[in-house]
Amino acid sequence: MTRVSLGVGAAVAVLAATGASAADLSVELEVPTQASAAYHKPYVAMWIERADGAPVGTLSVWYDVRVRHGNGTVWLRNLRSWWRSGGQALTLPADGVSGATRSPGRQSLRFKGDQGVLAGLPDGDYNLVVEAAREQGGREVVRTPFKWRSRARAARTETRAAGSSELGALTVAVLR
Repeated sequence: MTRVSLGVGAAVAVLAATGASAADLSVELEVPTQASAAYHKPYVAMWIERADGAPVGTLSVWYDVRVRHGNGTVWLRNLRSWWRSGGQALTLPADGVSGATRSPGRQSLRFKGDQGVLAGLPDGDYNLVVEAAREQGGREVVRTPFKWRSRARAARTETRAAGSSELGALTVAVLR
């Protein structure tokens, strides 16, 4: 039996030639318009948890990043589910995770499969969890399951869910 050793560059070339590439995660989220005289944009957290509910990591957190001295983070504990699942341990602002609150409408995000929480995520069944909370408003959590396959094996897979008040339609797609 002959043993062949490939360098890193050759291994990458072999993967590229076979069409294997890291999958990405696409999230489409609707932030509904609220009929309120004192409307405040919602704070939103998105994270991944295993099918058994154990937290994996945070993908994105939208909060008021403009507040002086980082005081916008004070209200993040109103995202109670995210806060308990690991948000309180996250040092903010976190590069690639933190962002400003967003206006009502359709929001599109894409997370690279070889970066952040998705890098090294084992293949399996997971939930994408999105939580929103607004000052003088409500709080809502929406979960949607998805199957993570880190390497290209099949076409795009998509799951959908919807909130009823603070969150609208949620679509999660694993892109190959």
